[in-house]
Amino acid sequence: MADFSRPSRNRGFYVRMRLLHKQGRQEKSYCFRYFRWVLWLSLSLYFFSSYLITNHPRKLTSIPKVTVSNSKASRALFETVNTTIQQQPRDHQDLFKDLKVYIYDLPSKYNVDWLSNERCSNHLFASEVALHKALLESDVRTFDPWEADFFFVPVYVSCNFSTVNGFPAIGHARPLLLSAIQHISTQLPFWNRSLGADHVFVASHDYGACFHAMEDVARADGIPEFLKKSIILQTFGVKHQHPCQDVENVLIPPYVSPEKVQSTLDSAPANGQRDIWVFFRGKMEVHPKNISGRFYSKAVRTAIWQKYGGNRKFYLKRHRFAGYQSEIVRSVFCLCPLGWAPWSPRLVESVVLGCVPVIIADGIRLPFSEAIRWPAISLTVAEKDVGKLGMILEDVAATNLSTIQKNLWDPENKRALLFNNQVQEGDATWQVLNALSHKLDRSHRRSRQSSNGHATRDVS
Repeated sequence: MADFSRPSRNRGFYVRMRLLHKQGRQEKSYCFRYFRWVLWLSLSLYFFSSYLITNHPRKLTSIPKVTVSNSKASRALFETVNTTIQQQPRDHQDLFKDLKVYIYDLPSKYNVDWLSNERCSNHLFASEVALHKALLESDVRTFDPWEADFFFVPVYVSCNFSTVNGFPAIGHARPLLLSAIQHISTQLPFWNRSLGADHVFVASHDYGACFHAMEDVARADGIPEFLKKSIILQTFGVKHQHPCQDVENVLIPPYVSPEKVQSTLDSAPANGQRDIWVFFRGKMEVHPKNISGRFYSKAVRTAIWQKYGGNRKFYLKRHRFAGYQSEIVRSVFCLCPLGWAPWSPRLVESVVLGCVPVIIADGIRLPFSEAIRWPAISLTVAEKDVGKLGMILEDVAATNLSTIQKNLWDPENKRALLFNNQVQEGDATWQVLNALSHKLDRSHRRSRQSSNGHATRDVS
């Protein structure tokens, strides 16, 4: 017979297990329902988001998102990003009629070896370096010479600073250029087919393609025979006939560093005050003839010194000063008399620093006259009238000085006279390319296309 007076331990264990099992099933069921709810909600959000993305196009922007705070570092970052975007080079080929320029890769002795002297890329003749550098990065450059309209020959002839006076010697220019031509004519066929009619050189020295600093010698020597069919980019230009421009040429400005100009403008007086009335600093000989027996500046600078050296309104200095741009930016009128040649870097420096250039060089031809309204931003005084400078400038001040100054600050003028590391629309290299786009009748590629279209032209 069974004894019911004592509870059984086994039954208690069984009851507890049944209770635990029932509770576990309830918890499992609850977790499962929770998981299904979360899964359903996630899938709903996913499909809803997909619908929004598909039916609502995203807004595109070319400007990176930048968080701007009050800190200087953040402002600098913001300015740097936006400056970089604004300075992205534009595609200029359409503007230049799909112009294509091939740049010869010459041995380093013709160009980059000269850069060991820092002055080579910074002095007033350095447009030969600046143009080469800008063209290398230009979107008109082609690496296929067969599709080129023009061929740029990068030879630096104005970087031989071996003379006592510190100015570059160019006695080596002719043999160096001839050597470069012999090199390219034996390596590739493009020079020989037209004797260089579609080839471009830079002659940034005093008398351009004559490659001499003294006019009488330059006239006598003339342009080297091997360059007479080519295109010369040169700083020398006059309105009358002259043997040193008796070649297809493009008149370019002398080189002035854009970085140095900007540094000068940044450190200029904040109020823009110009406390110098008439400014000139440079070589001014006391006696008309120098030791060579030649009349420097045709004695114009001597006449200015003799007439106005003691005039307190004329700030005239005969000694060089590396920071003289800081004087230009303080001046109202800047004298730009001829030196050995008619042109001067003062023309560029005066314009870009807001000083009215007073051009004293009879018959001078000025660069990029189609882009720069020279008559509206400068004064021209005949060499014979330098004795009347004071009266002339006083008359201008009483009549139209403010109008000239307003025209002078048009940013297009500054842009057209400066060579940048990369081509910018309207800058000096851009102006050169624009000029070349108007000489496409010299392009062998174009003449061949015309010939195929039953219109022939001999560019040789």
